Amino acid sequence: MATATSNKTYASGRRKTSSARVWLTPGTGKIVVNGLPLADYFKRLSSEMIVKQPLAVTATGEKLDIKATVKGGGKTGQCGAMRHGIARALIRLNPELRKSLKKNGLLTRDSRVKERKKYGQKGARKRFQFSKR
Repeated sequence: MATATSNKTYASGRRKTSSARVWLTPGTGKIVVNGLPLADYFKRLSSEMIVKQPLAVTATGEKLDIKATVKGGGKTGQCGAMRHGIARALIRLNPELRKSLKKNGLLTRDSRVKERKKYGQKGARKRFQFSKR
């Protein structure tokens, strides 16, 4: 669900079992995740790049402050959920950005999740060793 108020724009994003709630406000490009700066929460540089991808595509990185709360899953799923949420919030802020975000695949929710383990097997696909004799 995405909504826009006077100054703040809100959207949610999901990836695997992670969900992110994202608020955009006009500002200087500061990103805060669960009360911590982006670099402190996501230690990997690649995770930071994934989160900033929608901002780079639309060239809005230095114009907006981002506050996000993420929960569930691991760090990689959380940064993917945040990327999805930021992209959806940007559209709420400016609908003309939709075309460039869609072209780069940032609006599509990545629905891939871990496959469940089946009974009579060692895992989701792996079987127990078969002996003919």
